[in-house]
This record gives sequence, C-alpha cells and structure tokens, in this order.
Amino acid sequence: MRIDRRLTLLGVMLVILSTVMATQYATTKIGFSYGIVNPSMADIRFVGSDNSSDGIRLIRCASSNDTGLISINFGNFSAWTNKTYTAAFAIVNEEPFAINITDINVTMISPANQPDYLQIWLHSDGDKDITQDSTYAFMWNNGTKIGDDSPTRWILGPGDQNYYTMQSNVSDALTVINPKWDDTAKLYNVTPEIDPAVNGSTTAWNRLVNFSSDYVWVQISLNIPKTVDATSIAQHYGTIWISFEATTHLKQN
Repeated sequence: MRIDRRLTLLGVMLVILSTVMATQYATTKIGFSYGIVNPSMADIRFVGSDNSSDGIRLIRCASSNDTGLISINFGNFSAWTNKTYTAAFAIVNEEPFAINITDINVTMISPANQPDYLQIWLHSDGDKDITQDSTYAFMWNNGTKIGDDSPTRWILGPGDQNYYTMQSNVSDALTVINPKWDDTAKLYNVTPEIDPAVNGSTTAWNRLVNFSSDYVWVQISLNIPKTVDATSIAQHYGTIWISFEATTHLKQN
C-alpha cells in the first residue's frame, strides 16, 4: 500500500508539472516595412537605353501606372532577320553590398513550344557589339542557358542607394552617370554623353568591368531563321528570368 501511495503522489506531481509547462506562453511583436516603387527606383533596378521600332525605349513599364511591371517590346520582324540591341537595358545595384548575377533564363508563353530566337549577354560597353567588347558573359542562346547555376557570371559592385546615379570605378577613376526620367517609357534612361576627358573618343557610360561598377549592360539579339514554322507567324510573348545572389553581411567599421 505504501508503494501505491508513492506512485500516486508521483503521478500527481507529474500532472502538475506538465500543466505548468504547458501554460508557459508569451506574446511579442516585430514591425516591418517595405515600399513598392517604380522598377527604376528599386534596390536592384532597371534603366533603359536603346529604342524600339516605335521610338520608345525598348524596356518600359507594362501598365499605365509607373509602379507597374516592366516589359521589353521588340516590335515586328520578318523571317531571316538579325537585330541586336547592345544596350537593351542596364541592371543597376543600389544595395550597399555586391550582388551576383548567376543566370538568365527565357520561357515562352505564346506560341507555346516555339523557339524564343533570343541571345542574351551581360557586357561592359553599351556602345559596342559583343564581338568588340572586352568584358562579357554569354548567358542565353535560343532555348539554352549558357553556364552553370553555381558560378557567378557577373558581380555588380556595391551601390550608393541613389537611383539618380550609376557609377563605375576603374583604375581609381570614378565615373558617375545620371539617368534621366522618360515619361513615355515610365523608367529612367541613359543617353550616351561624350566624355571630354578623352576628347570624344568614348562615352562616360562604357568604362566598366566586372565588379568595378554597380551596373552592367544587357545585350539582346533576335536571330530569326530564314524558314520558320507556320505556327510561329504570330505575336511572341515570354518572360526573361534574371537570378541574383548576394551576401547581406556588411563589414563593420
């Protein structure tokens, strides 16, 4: 009988302890904030340059309000056409740390299961074709991604968190570009400006190498073959996916 009482007492204590442990609750709260802005004013942002066949920047806001999604409007082309935009747009980093561009993919929406006919490069000089450029990374070739996911294809240097500027620093020579607002395309854009320091032989926007700048130029070529499938005679729609990777740990002073 003594053993039963001890067991009963132990059981009661366990019930009491479990009840105490099960009612240990706490409440706290954490605030958060973020902004939805124009694609030219984001922390990783897009700046236009080349025009499309309608005279508007190739890259533009797709909706009527200036916080809408962006799109690229190439225009209309016939078969057996090659069209290259050396400065289709710029990708600009405004984060205070470096951003890695790891890969670019293209998916077709319509017509389904049709080639995209696109070639895409990241490169240093928006004035030059890729065959004349000193620094570039081939990213996409008509349905085929070039390179692996893991290696960094291009490193954007830390930005200054100012969407009024794009800047590069090559050989300790800081070059700052000031994009202008385009009210038709509803994005900031860059127009080449002659650099007087080199007597007009180059422009202030093309002195750029990997990691030295907070921006990179995107060259896009449309290569439509001589013969295309009958189902390709239609408007082509798709999506260009750009993948970024970064460490957000900043060095403490």
